[in-house]
Amino acid sequence: MGTALQWVRSLLFIIQMYLAMAVYGIAYLPLAILKKDGALRACKAYTRWVRWTARWMVGIDTEVRGAVPTDEVVVAAKHQSFLDIILIFGALPRPRFIMKKELVYAPFLGWYALRVGCVPVDRGKRGQAIAQMMEKVKAGQEEPGQLVIYPQGTRVAPGATKPYKIGTALIYDQLGTGCVPAATNVGVFWPRRGIYRHPGLAVVEFLPRIEAGLSNGAFMSRLEDEVETASNRLMADAGLKRIDS
Repeated sequence: MGTALQWVRSLLFIIQMYLAMAVYGIAYLPLAILKKDGALRACKAYTRWVRWTARWMVGIDTEVRGAVPTDEVVVAAKHQSFLDIILIFGALPRPRFIMKKELVYAPFLGWYALRVGCVPVDRGKRGQAIAQMMEKVKAGQEEPGQLVIYPQGTRVAPGATKPYKIGTALIYDQLGTGCVPAATNVGVFWPRRGIYRHPGLAVVEFLPRIEAGLSNGAFMSRLEDEVETASNRLMADAGLKRIDS
């Protein structure tokens, strides 16, 4: 009975979450057209709504740990589901995500993402994707903010493995601002696919900064080790019994 009720709650939560995206998108549209800060305020308000409704509708409490970066920096984060995007965007002062190009056409989400400075890239063509990424990042350097990238390039389920891509190191080297790794366990409670949401404490943790100046190889090795180690710890704390290394 309890599981069936949680299924219903999960379904209602997802429905209202997307309806709320449309409501916030329309309500803030005049302000967002007038100035970029209006779009940022809309997205921040939406992240607060999702966190609040997740808590009382499906029992997912959320927490952001560690020192949240406020300067111009690269944030390289573990990506497990839409929830880690919500937590990271809500925590950072001026986040700009490297995102897949297809999301540009998503209703409301795509336009607002571009308005706040997110950088769309074509993931289907790796070499071109990295070139696009670097070109657009360089063009946007005059606008301060935190550039968020997912080094594995996609959502990765808890316990699964996927290689880290070199594009993160190229951006780290080009910008020269250092990198803040971020770990998470959100996929234990909010899977990358499916409807069911599991109650518990979902965490995003900002880790100590990796300063600029490392070689590509040294940076990627350190980044992967720190993000995976911290994420595995968070997932184990959340009750995931088997974590592949």
